[in-house]
Amino acid sequence: MAATVVSKEMPPETVAKVTGFFMSVGGGSVVPEKYEGERVHPDLIRSLLKVQHIHRGRLTCILTVKPYVCNAYNTLHGGAVGSIAEIVAIACARTVVHKDKELFLGELSVSYLAAAVNQAEVMIDASVVRSGRNLTVVAIEFKLKDKEILTYLCRATFYNMPVANL
Repeated sequence: MAATVVSKEMPPETVAKVTGFFMSVGGGSVVPEKYEGERVHPDLIRSLLKVQHIHRGRLTCILTVKPYVCNAYNTLHGGAVGSIAEIVAIACARTVVHKDKELFLGELSVSYLAAAVNQAEVMIDASVVRSGRNLTVVAIEFKLKDKEILTYLCRATFYNMPVANL
């Protein structure tokens, strides 16, 4: 891991404030080497998910919120919501898009309606809204499992591209 480089023009008080902020939200700790690398991020996200049902154009999963995907407020981090939505949307789109086509994520929109706290179980329902020759749109709903409260709404647009023959 690289050492932090601080500009000589930066006042020491500012450096102390910024460093203090990052330490207060859990930053600055050393990340173990086994969690660094190319394939770690998707593996960590996938470890949170348990698939319940797979049908053509539909996918249902259960997400258990773990501490390593929580923010300073002990709720599911917004970036984790986006990563989970992308993985689930790709899996759902693959139920209708043939494997000889490559999926390219063109847009992912996320609406944050309520928070999912640490150790909460969240039902994720994904469904293909539209699928054509060049475009696939997937809608994803995150609901708290016990209360049926809608927490996040997502919509992913994929471009279907034929795999190049080189």
